[in-house]
Order: sequence, then C-alpha cells, then structure tokens
Amino acid sequence: MLDEPWALSPSVALRPEPFGALAYHFGNRKLIFLKRPQMVTVVRGLAEHTDVRSALLAAGVAPDEHAAYVQALGGLAASDLIRPRGGADEAGAA
Repeated sequence: MLDEPWALSPSVALRPEPFGALAYHFGNRKLIFLKRPQMVTVVRGLAEHTDVRSALLAAGVAPDEHAAYVQALGGLAASDLIRPRGGADEAGAA
C-alpha cells in the first residue's frame, strides 16, 4: 500500500471534530471516527500525493510509524472510505 496511489472515496464526507474527524460513507452508511488529527491530514492528502508514503511524509508521520498508519488505512479501505486511485469510479467522480 505504501507505494500505491489512494484517495478518499467520492461517497465519503469528512466532518472536522476536536478529536480528528467523523467520516461518513453515504453509500454503505458507515460512520468512522478518525481519532487523530494527523490521520485526517493523511486521508485528506492521499489524492494530492503520488502514493501513501508521500502522503504520510507530507503529514509529518515518522517513517517508524508508517506500518501502524498503513494498518489503519487498510481498515478504512475495507470500509470503502478510501480506495485505490485510477479506477473507473474515479474518472466518473471527477
């Protein structure tokens, strides 16, 4: 995942909160709490960077924390809050 391009799903809205953000998927109705402001920065920045690693570094995530963030991002991917970039869905959403 670190070297792959990802983005926030077009069906997801992020609402800023003091603890981080609420992420709501309008398609599957999942509500996820992003409990770290740095994770919110990473998720918002995914589409602006060539890969996950670049998004993590731009958000100030130390390399020794990348594995933990990738694990958390994997959970977001399983809920379709983030998805790989470059698919047919992305072209229609832009």
